[in-house]
Amino acid sequence: METGENKVKSILKEILNTSIYLLVVICIAYLIVTYVGQRTRVSGGSMESTLSSEDHLLVDKISYRFNAPERFDIIVFPFQYDEELYYIKRIIGMPGETIRIDTEGNIYINDEILEEDYGREVIENPGRAIEPITLGDDEYFVMGDNRNNSSDSRDPSVGNIHRDDIIGKAFIRIWPLSKFGILKHQ
Repeated sequence: METGENKVKSILKEILNTSIYLLVVICIAYLIVTYVGQRTRVSGGSMESTLSSEDHLLVDKISYRFNAPERFDIIVFPFQYDEELYYIKRIIGMPGETIRIDTEGNIYINDEILEEDYGREVIENPGRAIEPITLGDDEYFVMGDNRNNSSDSRDPSVGNIHRDDIIGKAFIRIWPLSKFGILKHQ
């Protein structure tokens, strides 16, 4: 038969074990969200028709630790004037390249027209890319797929994206379930 003192010790031992278990679970969850992946929600139509407002995505935060971002990857990065606001855009220009958009909406990479089919429509406003923009060794030029409804590298408030500012690569759409699947990048 257990004495009162043994019962208290047993309860305290159970509380300690549960507390340690919860602490380990919280630490593992923190490490996963910080270094491996995180869930994010799309707000707005700048990536239509690839992504829609209210889509929920998983962002791969680990692959760019081993491989460099590639052209047409869909990336997530913080807005430079609000660290709580994250943008999701497609990489168009790579480090060291010169980007220019003419008045007819053609995108030029190093004076050659970019062959791509992500943009929904002819670009009406080339923004700062009306003049050639040469990217630095760690800079990327990004655009939304909905070119005429996107605040992206053409806008000085977004500008070129530095490699260190890239949070990760949008990997898989988890909601709505009818659109569940791995995202097309290349």
